[in-house]
Amino acid sequence: MMQKFTTLTGVAAPLPMVNVDTDAIIPKQFLKTIKRTGLGKNLFNDLRYAADGTKNPDFILNQPPYDVAQILIAGANFGCGSSREHAPWALADFGIRCIIAPSFADIFHNNCFKNGVLPVVLPQEDIDHLTALAEKGALLTVDLERQIISAYPHNSGFSFTIDPFRRHCLLNGLDDIGLTEKNTDAIAAYETKRKQQQNWL
Repeated sequence: MMQKFTTLTGVAAPLPMVNVDTDAIIPKQFLKTIKRTGLGKNLFNDLRYAADGTKNPDFILNQPPYDVAQILIAGANFGCGSSREHAPWALADFGIRCIIAPSFADIFHNNCFKNGVLPVVLPQEDIDHLTALAEKGALLTVDLERQIISAYPHNSGFSFTIDPFRRHCLLNGLDDIGLTEKNTDAIAAYETKRKQQQNWL
Protein backbone atom coordinates (compact mmCIF):
# COMPACT_ATOMS: atom_id res chain seq x y z
CA MET A 1 0.00 0.00 0.00
CA MET A 2 1.13 3.54 -0.68
CA GLN A 3 1.12 6.29 1.94
CA LYS A 4 -2.32 7.78 2.60
CA PHE A 5 -2.97 11.38 1.64
CA THR A 6 -5.52 13.09 3.86
CA THR A 7 -4.37 16.55 4.98
CA LEU A 8 -0.96 18.03 4.27
CA THR A 9 0.44 21.22 5.80
CA GLY A 10 3.85 22.39 4.69
CA VAL A 11 6.13 24.74 2.84
CA ALA A 12 5.21 25.36 -0.79
CA ALA A 13 7.98 25.98 -3.30
CA PRO A 14 7.05 28.24 -6.25
CA LEU A 15 8.38 26.98 -9.58
CA PRO A 16 6.60 29.16 -12.19
CA MET A 17 8.09 27.42 -15.23
CA VAL A 18 5.86 26.14 -18.04
CA ASN A 19 6.36 22.87 -19.93
CA VAL A 20 8.64 21.30 -17.32
CA ASP A 21 9.22 17.87 -18.82
CA THR A 22 10.01 14.60 -17.08
CA ASP A 23 13.66 14.74 -18.20
CA ALA A 24 13.99 18.00 -16.27
CA ILE A 25 12.29 16.39 -13.27
CA ILE A 26 14.58 13.34 -13.30
CA PRO A 27 17.18 13.15 -16.11
CA LYS A 28 17.51 9.97 -18.15
CA GLN A 29 20.85 8.89 -16.63
CA PHE A 30 19.10 8.21 -13.31
CA LEU A 31 16.49 5.83 -14.73
CA LYS A 32 18.53 2.65 -14.24
CA THR A 33 16.92 1.80 -10.91
CA ILE A 34 13.57 0.08 -10.39
CA LYS A 35 13.45 1.21 -6.76
CA ARG A 36 11.20 4.08 -5.75
CA THR A 37 13.74 5.39 -3.24
CA GLY A 38 17.00 7.25 -3.68
CA LEU A 39 15.91 9.45 -6.58
CA GLY A 40 15.12 12.54 -4.52
CA LYS A 41 18.73 13.68 -4.46
CA ASN A 42 18.64 13.95 -8.26
CA LEU A 43 15.26 15.63 -8.56
CA PHE A 44 15.63 18.56 -11.01
CA ASN A 45 19.29 17.55 -11.18
CA ASP A 46 20.35 19.88 -14.01
CA LEU A 47 18.62 22.83 -12.35
CA ARG A 48 19.76 22.10 -8.79
CA TYR A 49 23.42 21.38 -9.49
CA ALA A 50 26.25 22.97 -11.44
CA ALA A 51 28.47 20.87 -13.71
CA ASP A 52 30.96 20.35 -10.85
CA GLY A 53 28.20 18.98 -8.57
CA THR A 54 27.84 22.04 -6.35
CA LYS A 55 24.35 23.29 -5.57
CA ASN A 56 22.95 26.14 -7.64
CA PRO A 57 22.02 28.79 -5.03
CA ASP A 58 19.53 30.38 -7.43
CA PHE A 59 17.32 27.29 -7.73
CA ILE A 60 14.31 27.41 -5.43
CA LEU A 61 14.72 23.93 -3.90
CA ASN A 62 18.22 24.84 -2.74
CA GLN A 63 16.94 27.84 -0.77
CA PRO A 64 15.59 27.54 2.81
CA PRO A 65 12.79 26.97 3.66
CA TYR A 66 11.94 25.61 0.22
CA ASP A 67 14.64 22.92 0.48
CA VAL A 68 12.18 20.99 2.67
CA ALA A 69 9.09 21.79 0.60
CA GLN A 70 6.27 19.24 0.54
CA ILE A 71 4.19 21.20 -1.96
CA LEU A 72 5.24 22.45 -5.39
CA ILE A 73 3.44 25.28 -7.22
CA ALA A 74 4.24 24.79 -10.88
CA GLY A 75 3.47 26.18 -14.32
CA ALA A 76 1.25 24.85 -17.08
CA ASN A 77 1.79 21.45 -18.72
CA PHE A 78 3.90 20.16 -15.85
CA GLY A 79 5.30 16.67 -16.40
CA CYS A 80 5.22 16.68 -20.19
CA GLY A 81 7.66 14.62 -22.26
CA SER A 82 8.35 10.92 -21.79
CA SER A 83 6.11 8.76 -19.62
CA ARG A 84 8.76 7.77 -17.04
CA GLU A 85 7.23 6.82 -13.69
CA HIS A 86 10.54 7.77 -12.08
CA ALA A 87 9.35 11.41 -12.17
CA PRO A 88 6.72 11.05 -9.41
CA TRP A 89 9.08 8.64 -7.63
CA ALA A 90 11.74 11.37 -7.48
CA LEU A 91 9.27 14.01 -6.32
CA ALA A 92 7.90 11.76 -3.57
CA ASP A 93 11.39 10.69 -2.46
CA PHE A 94 12.39 14.35 -2.12
CA GLY A 95 9.33 14.86 0.07
CA ILE A 96 6.90 16.54 -2.31
CA ARG A 97 3.41 15.08 -1.83
CA CYS A 98 1.36 17.66 -3.74
CA ILE A 99 1.85 19.59 -6.98
CA ILE A 100 -0.42 22.51 -7.84
CA ALA A 101 -0.48 23.65 -11.47
CA PRO A 102 -2.83 25.03 -14.14
CA SER A 103 -2.43 21.78 -16.13
CA PHE A 104 -0.50 18.51 -16.24
CA ALA A 105 0.58 16.12 -18.95
CA ASP A 106 -1.88 13.20 -18.92
CA ILE A 107 0.51 10.29 -18.26
CA PHE A 108 2.40 12.16 -15.55
CA HIS A 109 -0.93 13.15 -13.98
CA ASN A 110 -2.02 9.50 -13.85
CA ASN A 111 1.36 8.33 -12.51
CA CYS A 112 1.15 10.82 -9.64
CA PHE A 113 -2.08 9.28 -8.34
CA LYS A 114 -0.54 5.80 -8.54
CA ASN A 115 2.39 6.89 -6.38
CA GLY A 116 0.72 8.89 -3.61
CA VAL A 117 1.38 12.34 -5.07
CA LEU A 118 -1.66 14.62 -5.37
CA PRO A 119 -1.78 16.73 -8.56
CA VAL A 120 -4.15 19.67 -8.13
CA VAL A 121 -5.38 21.70 -11.10
CA LEU A 122 -6.31 25.32 -10.39
CA PRO A 123 -6.97 28.34 -12.62
CA GLN A 124 -3.91 30.47 -13.40
CA GLU A 125 -5.33 33.30 -11.29
CA ASP A 126 -5.34 31.05 -8.22
CA ILE A 127 -1.87 29.75 -9.08
CA ASP A 128 -0.57 33.32 -9.20
CA HIS A 129 -2.16 34.08 -5.83
CA LEU A 130 -0.69 30.93 -4.24
CA THR A 131 2.71 31.66 -5.74
CA ALA A 132 2.69 35.13 -4.19
CA LEU A 133 1.73 33.67 -0.82
CA ALA A 134 4.44 31.00 -1.07
CA GLU A 135 7.04 33.66 -1.85
CA LYS A 136 6.02 35.40 1.37
CA GLY A 137 6.61 32.17 3.33
CA ALA A 138 2.99 31.20 3.91
CA LEU A 139 2.33 27.61 4.90
CA LEU A 140 -0.26 25.85 2.78
CA THR A 141 -2.70 23.20 3.94
CA VAL A 142 -4.08 20.81 1.33
CA ASP A 143 -7.22 19.08 2.60
CA LEU A 144 -8.11 16.26 0.22
CA GLU A 145 -11.23 15.26 2.16
CA ARG A 146 -12.74 18.75 1.81
CA GLN A 147 -10.89 19.52 -1.44
CA ILE A 148 -9.67 22.88 -0.19
CA ILE A 149 -6.27 24.55 -0.10
CA SER A 150 -5.79 27.18 2.60
CA ALA A 151 -2.88 29.46 3.41
CA TYR A 152 -1.72 30.40 6.92
CA PRO A 153 -1.83 33.11 8.21
CA HIS A 154 -3.69 34.62 5.25
CA ASN A 155 -6.87 32.53 5.58
CA SER A 156 -7.17 32.26 1.82
CA GLY A 157 -9.17 29.29 0.53
CA PHE A 158 -8.99 27.65 -2.89
CA SER A 159 -11.36 24.85 -3.89
CA PHE A 160 -10.32 22.05 -6.20
CA THR A 161 -11.94 18.90 -7.57
CA ILE A 162 -10.47 15.39 -7.76
CA ASP A 163 -12.05 12.41 -9.48
CA PRO A 164 -13.98 10.54 -6.71
CA PHE A 165 -12.29 7.18 -7.37
CA ARG A 166 -8.79 8.67 -7.33
CA ARG A 167 -9.65 10.68 -4.23
CA HIS A 168 -10.84 7.48 -2.51
CA CYS A 169 -7.60 5.70 -3.43
CA LEU A 170 -5.38 8.50 -2.10
CA LEU A 171 -7.38 8.91 1.11
CA ASN A 172 -7.06 5.18 1.77
CA GLY A 173 -3.53 4.66 0.45
CA LEU A 174 -4.61 2.28 -2.30
CA ASP A 175 -2.38 1.82 -5.33
CA ASP A 176 -3.09 -0.78 -8.06
CA ILE A 177 -1.72 -3.59 -5.88
CA GLY A 178 -3.71 -2.42 -2.87
CA LEU A 179 -6.90 -2.34 -4.92
CA THR A 180 -6.24 -5.89 -6.13
CA GLU A 181 -5.56 -7.12 -2.60
CA LYS A 182 -8.96 -5.84 -1.48
CA ASN A 183 -10.48 -8.45 -3.80
CA THR A 184 -8.37 -11.46 -2.81
CA ASP A 185 -11.41 -13.45 -1.62
CA ALA A 186 -13.24 -12.91 -4.91
CA ILE A 187 -10.10 -13.78 -6.89
CA ALA A 188 -9.58 -16.97 -4.89
CA ALA A 189 -13.22 -17.97 -5.37
CA TYR A 190 -12.92 -17.39 -9.12
CA GLU A 191 -9.74 -19.47 -9.33
CA THR A 192 -11.37 -22.33 -7.40
CA LYS A 193 -14.46 -22.27 -9.64
CA ARG A 194 -12.31 -22.11 -12.77
CA LYS A 195 -10.29 -25.15 -11.72
CA GLN A 196 -13.50 -27.08 -11.10
CA GLN A 197 -15.06 -26.11 -14.42
CA GLN A 198 -11.90 -26.24 -16.55
CA ASN A 199 -9.69 -28.72 -14.73
CA TRP A 200 -7.73 -29.43 -17.92
CA LEU A 201 -6.10 -25.96 -17.76
